[in-house]
Amino acid sequence: MASEPSTTALRSHPDLTLIASGKVREIYEMRRNPAHLLFVATDRVSAFDVVLGNPVPNKGAVLTILSKFWFDLLRSEDANIKTHFVAMGLPEEIKAGLPREEIVVFEHRSMVVRRLKMLPIESICRAFLSGSAWSSYRSNGTVNGITLPPGLEESDRLPEVLWTPSTKASSPDEHDENITPEQARKILGPEVAEQIMTLSARIFSLAASYAAIKGIMIADTKFEFGLDDSVSPPAVVLCDEVLTPDSSRFWSAKEYVRGQSQPSLDKEPLRRWLVENGLKGRDGVMMPRHIVNETERRYKDAYERLTGREFDVN
Repeated sequence: MASEPSTTALRSHPDLTLIASGKVREIYEMRRNPAHLLFVATDRVSAFDVVLGNPVPNKGAVLTILSKFWFDLLRSEDANIKTHFVAMGLPEEIKAGLPREEIVVFEHRSMVVRRLKMLPIESICRAFLSGSAWSSYRSNGTVNGITLPPGLEESDRLPEVLWTPSTKASSPDEHDENITPEQARKILGPEVAEQIMTLSARIFSLAASYAAIKGIMIADTKFEFGLDDSVSPPAVVLCDEVLTPDSSRFWSAKEYVRGQSQPSLDKEPLRRWLVENGLKGRDGVMMPRHIVNETERRYKDAYERLTGREFDVN
């Protein structure tokens, strides 16, 4: 069974200070570069808000390399889309303090990003009725307080792309909570909320159009934003990972059938296995080999289909 690549060498590096460790990602301050942060995506995997006991090999590399692909693509399509991305990989001054085997492990799992004031919501765009949105609609005909027409079926395309924000858990032990757009406006202020909603819709439209060419449907995705207050007025900046199997629900257009759940290019096999075995929400569960392999395969498949490149970190 694969073991999680250890971040001990990074945590003990004299030029790095760990400032946040989430379910998947670790964030470090860099002593010689205080305006930037080092993001490291581990191979840890979470489902139903808990972390599994064993990792999915190469998952962190898929998240990091695919995020860079999208950052580059979005900026090439619209120069007004600002992102926090600075550079891929470990800075030279960090490499100098690490053994070669550690550099190999984290080179494709790391990116340098701008240090910004993060906004306290997750910005979720939904084009199809699935997941928690489908559960909410079945219960009361609404999604995040937005009333939808009657008679919709599971996985139906929504009349329009919905902005369905959520709160952002402040620690791995907390859970995100769905909120209405009006609640988001109260948290962020109406002007910033409007900017985030408009920018999210623009990014989603560009990404969905591109993915459609590759035979992929983006059912929903989560964005995170920060504020660059070095300019006036402060600019809204796209942050974190973007349009990955961890933050998005990717469907194969060829396999799409309305009225039922869809096979997704993400950790769907893991979620299904947890539910079928009564393990949903239980912390530290060890995945069997076939679930690990199938989840890794789907992450790589999403990367290769979207980018048109073979996944190779050697």
